Amino acid sequence: MTEFLADVNDLVWHETLVYLCLGAGVYFSVRSRFVQVRQIPEMVRLMLKGEKSPSGVSSFQALTMSLAGRVGTGNIAGVATAIAFGGPGALFWMWAVAFLGASTSFVECTLGQIYKDRDKLTGEYRGGPAYYLSTALSHTAAAGAMKVYGYIFAAVTLLAMGLLLPSVQSNSMASAMNSAWGFSKWWVAVGTVIVLAFVIIGGVKRIATFASIVVPFMAVVYIVLALIIVLMNAAEIPAIISLIFSSAFGVDSAFGAIIGSAVMWGVKRGIYSNEAGQGTGPHAAAAAEVSHPAKQGLVQAFAVYIDTLFICSATGFLILSTGAYRVFEGESADGAVIREGGNILPAGAEVGPAFAQTGFDTLWSGAGASFIAVSLAFFCMTTIIAYYYMAETNLRFLLGRAATIEVPLIRGTVGSNTTMVLQALILVSVTIGAISTATDAWTLGDIGVGLMAWLNIIGIIILQQPAYKALWDYEKQKKQGLDPMFDPITLDIRNASFWENYDPATGKDKQPTTTPA
Repeated sequence: MTEFLADVNDLVWHETLVYLCLGAGVYFSVRSRFVQVRQIPEMVRLMLKGEKSPSGVSSFQALTMSLAGRVGTGNIAGVATAIAFGGPGALFWMWAVAFLGASTSFVECTLGQIYKDRDKLTGEYRGGPAYYLSTALSHTAAAGAMKVYGYIFAAVTLLAMGLLLPSVQSNSMASAMNSAWGFSKWWVAVGTVIVLAFVIIGGVKRIATFASIVVPFMAVVYIVLALIIVLMNAAEIPAIISLIFSSAFGVDSAFGAIIGSAVMWGVKRGIYSNEAGQGTGPHAAAAAEVSHPAKQGLVQAFAVYIDTLFICSATGFLILSTGAYRVFEGESADGAVIREGGNILPAGAEVGPAFAQTGFDTLWSGAGASFIAVSLAFFCMTTIIAYYYMAETNLRFLLGRAATIEVPLIRGTVGSNTTMVLQALILVSVTIGAISTATDAWTLGDIGVGLMAWLNIIGIIILQQPAYKALWDYEKQKKQGLDPMFDPITLDIRNASFWENYDPATGKDKQPTTTPA
């Protein structure tokens, strides 16, 4: 089974997908006139401001919901894996995919806002790739094919977010706690399930509230402490930067043979971490209450920077500045060691959290394992919660109007009952992941991420135009000194039914016009 999963993963993560991710980022950057650079001040302003209503969450809450999905084990174990199998240069390619991916994130998240809808059961805003893939071209001859495409994406996302990816997070969390404190993985699984059940059963609002409190706290604490250690090794920074760039382009003879691995692992782990193009960000973006879709597109573009340029970079510099790393030949820990950092890693240390744990130990001897265990507990918990929200959103999409049908002899609707089944399945996935080995869990997670990225990036290349119309309209209104309000009809954006019936000035649905008798 392990070999079969590895073969499937190699097929999904063929180098074509790597080039597709990078190429799409370049294309979207040029088309948007590098929105990820021009609009950074506006991104920060919008991040701290936001409208909300009983149906939606604020821009900041949507940002933290998105970050909850992005910031997870990939920011610690993922960075360590990229360095181990791709060399220090993999960190450069993580930066590259983040910079280019910010434009990709803007496009997908703006589309998520434009084509969002109201949940037929709860009245909350829902949206994501399945919604825009099946809706945006419904006035054209491609309507039928795109609707099927949307359903395929929803099914793949339900599988990935409901079953494949949660196990990766719980596995890393359980392993870190077992290593740090000797906790039984079963006890970690039970504790995680209890906390998750309390949060996810509370719905979107409770998820957003939980994320808005936990995510900023955990990210700031982690970055600050990592930077303290990096600054303690400030003399090493010039050499580290030189090593990253020489390794990224094969200039360093020791890494020349693995330059392809540096690109592959940098892009692979970069997307796993920041999720730009994967199609996860639009789910959180659609939940926000804003007066113009471009607002949330800009906020979500900045989320990519927070995840990779801040948090992943903090981990990378922590590992490299302390020398707590090994680089292996053949993209496997069974391969020969190409370079040993500072010879401080314990013999036989597994690739993953142990790199960061050893790095933190240089500041607090013996405390590194505990700090990483606590960090992963926060990171992984919020990520699993975000996964559940996205799985539920796609379940609602697949059910459509059937979600509101009452089930005979069973209390509740089809939607509420299937939601309970999904909640049970994701809790089972978390339990199995916590007590399993890491290899298959990571492979399954990579397969889920890759399948979503293939479907979503191709989709937004087809559907990109409304996102640019929204951006130019937003910038035009800002130049006029206005608080931008979105009207899809004047912009000739078709099938944005929510916005056609919504008044952004009042935050309410438009009142139907009546003809005098």
